[in-house]
Amino acid sequence: MTDHFSFDQRLGIHIPVLTKEWDLYSKETQEEILLRWERIRGSIPDRIIDLEQDINHKQAQLSDENDFTRSCQLNTEIAELASIINDLWLWYRANQTMSDKAHF
Repeated sequence: MTDHFSFDQRLGIHIPVLTKEWDLYSKETQEEILLRWERIRGSIPDRIIDLEQDINHKQAQLSDENDFTRSCQLNTEIAELASIINDLWLWYRANQTMSDKAHF
Protein backbone atom coordinates (compact mmCIF):
# COMPACT_ATOMS: atom_id res chain seq x y z
CA MET A 1 0.00 0.00 0.00
CA THR A 2 2.85 2.40 0.66
CA ASP A 3 3.45 2.43 -3.09
CA HIS A 4 0.44 4.71 -3.50
CA PHE A 5 1.50 7.37 -0.97
CA SER A 6 4.53 9.53 -0.40
CA PHE A 7 5.36 11.71 2.61
CA ASP A 8 5.37 15.39 1.71
CA GLN A 9 7.85 17.08 4.04
CA ARG A 10 6.43 20.54 3.43
CA LEU A 11 2.84 19.57 4.15
CA GLY A 12 3.67 17.12 6.90
CA ILE A 13 1.33 14.42 5.56
CA HIS A 14 1.39 11.50 3.16
CA ILE A 15 -0.18 12.31 -0.19
CA PRO A 16 -1.44 9.94 -2.87
CA VAL A 17 0.90 9.10 -5.70
CA LEU A 18 -1.20 7.39 -8.34
CA THR A 19 0.80 6.08 -11.28
CA LYS A 20 -2.18 5.27 -13.47
CA GLU A 21 -5.76 6.34 -14.07
CA TRP A 22 -8.06 5.70 -11.10
CA ASP A 23 -10.33 3.34 -13.06
CA LEU A 24 -7.35 1.11 -13.92
CA TYR A 25 -6.86 0.16 -10.27
CA SER A 26 -8.76 -2.89 -9.03
CA LYS A 27 -11.77 -2.20 -6.81
CA GLU A 28 -9.83 -3.74 -3.90
CA THR A 29 -6.87 -1.41 -4.45
CA GLN A 30 -9.21 1.58 -4.81
CA GLU A 31 -10.82 0.70 -1.47
CA GLU A 32 -7.41 0.36 0.21
CA ILE A 33 -6.24 3.69 -1.19
CA LEU A 34 -9.46 5.42 -0.14
CA LEU A 35 -9.36 3.92 3.35
CA ARG A 36 -5.79 5.06 3.91
CA TRP A 37 -6.55 8.48 2.41
CA GLU A 38 -9.56 8.89 4.72
CA ARG A 39 -7.29 8.34 7.73
CA ILE A 40 -4.74 10.83 6.39
CA ARG A 41 -7.47 13.26 5.40
CA GLY A 42 -8.92 13.07 8.90
CA SER A 43 -5.62 14.32 10.32
CA ILE A 44 -5.47 17.39 8.06
CA PRO A 45 -7.64 19.69 10.23
CA ASP A 46 -5.40 18.97 13.24
CA ARG A 47 -2.33 19.71 11.13
CA ILE A 48 -3.91 23.01 10.07
CA ILE A 49 -4.66 23.92 13.69
CA ASP A 50 -0.99 23.32 14.58
CA LEU A 51 0.14 25.55 11.71
CA GLU A 52 -2.34 28.27 12.70
CA GLN A 53 -0.89 28.20 16.22
CA ASP A 54 2.57 28.64 14.70
CA ILE A 55 1.28 31.61 12.71
CA ASN A 56 -0.25 33.16 15.84
CA HIS A 57 3.03 32.72 17.70
CA LYS A 58 5.00 34.33 14.88
CA GLN A 59 2.49 37.19 14.64
CA ALA A 60 2.92 37.82 18.37
CA GLN A 61 6.69 37.88 17.87
CA LEU A 62 6.25 40.23 14.93
CA SER A 63 4.21 42.70 16.94
CA ASP A 64 7.10 43.06 19.40
CA GLU A 65 9.91 42.96 16.84
CA ASN A 66 11.91 46.12 16.20
CA ASP A 67 14.54 44.64 13.91
CA PHE A 68 13.50 45.15 10.28
CA THR A 69 15.40 42.11 8.98
CA ARG A 70 13.85 39.84 11.60
CA SER A 71 10.40 41.32 10.83
CA CYS A 72 10.86 40.45 7.17
CA GLN A 73 11.92 36.93 8.09
CA LEU A 74 8.86 36.46 10.32
CA ASN A 75 6.58 37.75 7.56
CA THR A 76 8.12 35.28 5.12
CA GLU A 77 7.65 32.42 7.58
CA ILE A 78 4.02 33.42 8.19
CA ALA A 79 3.36 33.56 4.44
CA GLU A 80 4.89 30.10 3.97
CA LEU A 81 2.76 28.64 6.77
CA ALA A 82 -0.35 30.22 5.24
CA SER A 83 0.59 28.71 1.88
CA ILE A 84 0.94 25.27 3.48
CA ILE A 85 -2.49 25.66 5.08
CA ASN A 86 -3.98 26.55 1.71
CA ASP A 87 -2.40 23.48 0.10
CA LEU A 88 -3.63 21.26 2.93
CA TRP A 89 -7.19 22.49 2.38
CA LEU A 90 -6.84 21.64 -1.31
CA TRP A 91 -5.72 18.12 -0.42
CA TYR A 92 -8.54 17.83 2.12
CA ARG A 93 -11.06 18.58 -0.63
CA ALA A 94 -9.34 16.27 -3.14
CA ASN A 95 -10.92 13.25 -1.46
CA GLN A 96 -14.36 14.21 -2.77
CA THR A 97 -13.15 13.75 -6.33
CA MET A 98 -11.59 10.36 -5.64
CA SER A 99 -14.68 9.13 -3.76
CA ASP A 100 -16.99 10.23 -6.57
CA LYS A 101 -14.96 8.14 -8.99
CA ALA A 102 -15.01 5.01 -6.80
CA HIS A 103 -18.82 4.33 -6.75
CA PHE A 104 -18.78 1.56 -4.18
